[in-house]
Amino acid sequence: MKPLELYLHIPFCVQKCKYCDFLSAPASMQERQDYVWSLCQKIRSYRELAKAYHVISIFIGGGTPSLLESSQMTDIVKALQETFSLDGDMEFTVEANPGTLTMEKFQTYRSLGVNRLSLGLQSAKDEELKCLGRIHSFADFLESYQMARRAGFANINVDLMSGIPGQTLPGWEETLRKTAEFGPEHISAYGLIIEEGTPFYEMYGEDGKDRAQHEGELPDEETERLMYHRTREILEEYGFTRYEISNYAKPGFACRHNLGYWERTEYLGIGTGAASLIGNQRWNEGGEKITLSGKDQMEEYMFLGLRKMEGVSKAEFPRIFGCEIEAVYGDVIQKMCEKNLLEISGDFIRLTDFGIDVSNYVMSEFLL
Repeated sequence: MKPLELYLHIPFCVQKCKYCDFLSAPASMQERQDYVWSLCQKIRSYRELAKAYHVISIFIGGGTPSLLESSQMTDIVKALQETFSLDGDMEFTVEANPGTLTMEKFQTYRSLGVNRLSLGLQSAKDEELKCLGRIHSFADFLESYQMARRAGFANINVDLMSGIPGQTLPGWEETLRKTAEFGPEHISAYGLIIEEGTPFYEMYGEDGKDRAQHEGELPDEETERLMYHRTREILEEYGFTRYEISNYAKPGFACRHNLGYWERTEYLGIGTGAASLIGNQRWNEGGEKITLSGKDQMEEYMFLGLRKMEGVSKAEFPRIFGCEIEAVYGDVIQKMCEKNLLEISGDFIRLTDFGIDVSNYVMSEFLL
């Protein structure tokens, strides 16, 4: 049986954040119940496919999965248990947001085998949370975090966001230190991206109709660069290791599910808009399947693998693709090394610190 990761999408939230372009929206209790019923049916429809796999990780994301009732989460996990062979030591993550959590929900998650939580904080400053459209305060977050600890969760990720309108470098440093001090095992620190179709795009996007009114509110490029560098420096002070461009973990707590994505482990996405990679085919639920060519797979191996701080393995490349990495990418690797954007350490090719700063450019060079 081959290893498989499962991603389940819960497309509901209390209210849409101003930066969010994820597939999510507020919904009535009946709409949520109808979706859960449909999701369970879809899970069970994979019985034949499931026979070839054992599940090494589950990630329930959204949206806000913690908006579901405990009974609804129980129904989903029961459908998974009936359909798939679940590893006893698998990583099982649920995304959760303050304002939607209770001790009863935490206890239910524990009883269902959930062993990792991903809590959305974004900022330790209430004015920044309000700017983002979050429904919680920093105090609300701390209450949820402490409740999770009392419920017995020993593996908690906290999501943080830099580049927020009005955010300063000292303000970002304060958020990092406050978060690190209450001791999560993992921190995901992402820069704000202004996406089309969001309220923030109207305020800050290139063609945003309200852009003139909000000029100068976003941190400038140099401040964002400094925020990026200070993230690593500060979190290392607290014992976190950067193992991927935007992710930091205490020893032994790197997210196995996310590592699977970057290493192209097969995964099945179930639920509205969820993405899958099975064999050499990719698709979003409800969409057309795309068959990846050998070239496509080589490109993915490089630009996903280079997100990891250890980089990509030269030895793995011929095992997967039947040829040496130098035969395909030798010139690109040499050029990037000469520009001090890549370095070779033993078996691994990885980004330098300078390469991380311009990672999008470096990865684009590996498109064939």
